[in-house]
Amino acid sequence: MATLDIQEIMKLLPHRYPFLLVDRVVECDDQKRIVAIKNVTMNEPFFQGHFPGTPVMPGVLQLEAMAQTGGILMNRLAGAGERVPYFMAIDKARFRRVVRPGDQMRIEVEFLTIKSKLAKFQGKILVEGELASEGELMCMISDKKVSE
Repeated sequence: MATLDIQEIMKLLPHRYPFLLVDRVVECDDQKRIVAIKNVTMNEPFFQGHFPGTPVMPGVLQLEAMAQTGGILMNRLAGAGERVPYFMAIDKARFRRVVRPGDQMRIEVEFLTIKSKLAKFQGKILVEGELASEGELMCMISDKKVSE
C-alpha cells in the first residue's frame, strides 16, 4: 500500500491553497481504492462566512475532497504523467454529520468503473469513525498536464 505526502500530492493535483483539500494519502492500492486525510482547522478561509460563530465545513467542499482524492488515484492509474482531473458528476450525495474545525476527515474512495479517461467511484468521509458524507462521483482525466 502506497502512502503520499503533501509534496507528492501536489505533483498529482493542480489544486493549491486554499482549495487543496487533501493533506496526506494513507492508503493507495494503485488499482481501485485510496484513503486520504484532511485535517480541518479554523484557519480555513470558508469558516469566516460559513457560519460566523458556528463554523461548519460546507458539504460541497467535502464532495470536492472526495473528487480530489479520486483524482490522485486516477493520475496514478493513468501512468502517463500527471494530468488534470475534472469533476464531472455526482449522484446519491448525502450528508450525515457536521464537520467542524478540529475534525480529521478520513476520505475513502473506491472506484466502481474505470473506462479509458473516465472513472466512477464511491466516496465517503468519516470523522472519528462516524459517516459524515458520501456520494457517487464521476471524474475524467484531461490531456492537460498538472504543471502547465
